[in-house]
Amino acid sequence: MTIRSDYRGPALFSGGFRPFFLAAMLFAIGVIPAWYLAWRGEIALGGPFPAVDWHIHEMIFGYGAAVVAGFLFTAVPNWTGRLPTRGWPLAGLLALWVAGRLALAGAFPLPPTGVLAIDQAFLLAVVAMIAREIVAGKNWRNLKVLVPVTLLWAANLAFHAEVQLEGTCDLSRRAGTALLIFLIMLIGGRIVPSFTRNWLAKAGAQRMPVPFNRFDGLCIGAGTIALVVWCVLPDTPLAGFAAAAAAGLHLGRLARWRGMASWRSPLLLMLHAAYLMIPLGFVSVAAAAAGLAGPDVPSHLFGIGAIGGMTVAVMMRASLGHTGRNLVAGPWLTASFVLVLLAALARLAGYEPLLKGIDGISLAAVFWTVAFALLATRLAPWLLTDKAAARAPNARVRTTAINRQI
Repeated sequence: MTIRSDYRGPALFSGGFRPFFLAAMLFAIGVIPAWYLAWRGEIALGGPFPAVDWHIHEMIFGYGAAVVAGFLFTAVPNWTGRLPTRGWPLAGLLALWVAGRLALAGAFPLPPTGVLAIDQAFLLAVVAMIAREIVAGKNWRNLKVLVPVTLLWAANLAFHAEVQLEGTCDLSRRAGTALLIFLIMLIGGRIVPSFTRNWLAKAGAQRMPVPFNRFDGLCIGAGTIALVVWCVLPDTPLAGFAAAAAAGLHLGRLARWRGMASWRSPLLLMLHAAYLMIPLGFVSVAAAAAGLAGPDVPSHLFGIGAIGGMTVAVMMRASLGHTGRNLVAGPWLTASFVLVLLAALARLAGYEPLLKGIDGISLAAVFWTVAFALLATRLAPWLLTDKAAARAPNARVRTTAINRQI
């Protein structure tokens, strides 16, 4: 996005996508190697969570929450017509997020309740600040987006409580994952066909993606039911039945968006490929319920494939457009996305040896880390400066569609 003339601070804090996309990318580079070393017993984490629970929490409520915040603080000004949140408020919000990550890693000598108090403050502040902007702009129809974000905050509280009371997370980790998947079903289900329609129109295509209608509402409803059942009653026949139905509906939904017609645009095709991970995740829930897949397979298809893939694709597109670059992925960004999907597939192999005898878990960690290293190397310089936006004053017009689709 272009920096308005009355803003004189650092470019990093001129728009919500900049600090939180950058933080999410840098965090993604470091968090998986740290978990891998802790999991292998080579380093010790000083926080209140066991290594595996810390890993799960930080991917959902650390990485995932940062991307959600970056998207929302970029979208809300376009919904409300108000000035974007920037400068010190954004810097303060970023400081809350960083404090939560440090507290969970054991950087502060605090009891579990103290860590919880610091960690929950970020999402609570996001909800409060977004609610203030939406109410002040009288943009009532978008208040609904606060529901899943507020529930994500509640799931974070539940995660802390469950680890302390039960010794490990179970329900809350699935709830956190499910809420991020719901946001993708809701927001991705608007922006993916919209971007596809725009690209096909420019290419002179005759057939367009089917506009949002009652079938999309049915898909979201069925997906929500399947996610709730998976959270509460995983590996049961009911979970399998609900997930199988949701998988079929979401495959049908995706087919209506004409993704294959966009194969000449890798940046656009990424969005379709990432959304495909949702019905595949539902298929894995049904397979796990039938004893044909391990219970951790759905979490990794949803978490690495759908959430990782979609957040990477959205961060790419938003960063390119809002900093005035052409909407072209190029080899580095394309490789980054492909590596994220390869990480999801490798993780499904678990302890089985894959490439040159490296087990699936280790290979997934390598793929993920390299993917985000490529992503950050390419996007970070653009997020820290605004030179291209000054040369391309119409760039904002090309990209506000991502913020108007809810």
